[in-house]
Amino acid sequence: MKDYFYLIPIALGIGLTALTAFMWSLKNGQYDDLEGAAERILHDETDRPSEHP
Repeated sequence: MKDYFYLIPIALGIGLTALTAFMWSLKNGQYDDLEGAAERILHDETDRPSEHP
């Protein structure tokens, strides 16, 4: 029973940390362009470096 006094606050702390990281990523626009990243992998012309003289 004593273990619950340690495990519950640790679990709540880890959950709060994960929620904070997720909210931070939403605020910084990590999920704004999901289709663009998925389509970019299909185009070969973007795989080559640009040629500048």
